[in-house]
Amino acid sequence: MTLPSPDTPLYNHPLPQIEQWLSDLGAQQDRDNLHCWKVERPTWKADLCLDVEELVVCYINAGADGSDIKRSFKYSLSRQDIEAAVFSGP
Repeated sequence: MTLPSPDTPLYNHPLPQIEQWLSDLGAQQDRDNLHCWKVERPTWKADLCLDVEELVVCYINAGADGSDIKRSFKYSLSRQDIEAAVFSGP
């Protein structure tokens, strides 16, 4: 499955392509909540959820006090911008 160019807004990607993109980046789909994904990197962990109007990211225990850091990204952002923002970590 070929993805649109990286500068294409995420809302122009069909859902199966978004799911493949997340999988290619090492995210694991939650079996109970199919709209949510888990990402683990050596220095951070995050939950990603494909909400109606935005991608919501919750970095687990990433705050200075061990709290979670939550960010959201509108689907109007390009895939490359979302990838750079989300996968660079908290």
